[in-house]
Amino acid sequence: MTAPRTVLAGVFTTVLATVFTAVPAAVGSAPAHAAGYRYWSFWEHDGDRWTYATQGPGTLRPEDGDVLGFRFAVSEDSAEADRPRGAGGFGEICGNAEAGEGSKRIALSVDFGTRADAPEGEGPPRGRTECARVPEDGTAAEALAAVLKPLRYNSDSLLCAIAGYPRTGCGEQVSGSAAKTAGASGDSSAPEDTASGDGGGPSAGLIGGGAVVAVLAAAAVWQARRRRS
Repeated sequence: MTAPRTVLAGVFTTVLATVFTAVPAAVGSAPAHAAGYRYWSFWEHDGDRWTYATQGPGTLRPEDGDVLGFRFAVSEDSAEADRPRGAGGFGEICGNAEAGEGSKRIALSVDFGTRADAPEGEGPPRGRTECARVPEDGTAAEALAAVLKPLRYNSDSLLCAIAGYPRTGCGEQVSGSAAKTAGASGDSSAPEDTASGDGGGPSAGLIGGGAVVAVLAAAAVWQARRRRS
């Protein structure tokens, strides 16, 4: 009679051999490009370059002389988002404009993106720069509303449209291939799609967990048969 440990070891070895043969194929079948989102990103200019804003336009209260940017594009996340391509200097946008008592001046640079970024049936307007005057405690959203209406927001207060663009949609997900095409049509800061295991295919972790379950199930079956014999 074969020793119990030998039988169980054989079962374990067989299951693992099957699983680890399947893992590379399953991982390789994952989508080559992760999906992105079509949305307005929000930026601050530090005097040298654009940096992704750490607050939303509804909560950020800029100082007099600050420069803010908005860019409509398709991207996966803030690390890969396209930066505004317009002017980034306060003097270029606001010139000699006076703030006035009780108000402040905010320079805005709005980039409507590329044709590849646009929703189907729409084309991006030309970029705009505006100098907004708002109360001293005004937010970035108020500055935007002062010079670039109509704005559109969704029920979650996500900024959906600036100056009426786009007419429809709000932060919708875009397929990986479409996101790649949009990124390739942007400027030098256009995002690059990266491989991801989150696109709906089985992951190595899931398959590995299945291997453990299969081994335990095989051991339980063997023990039940041994008791009945």
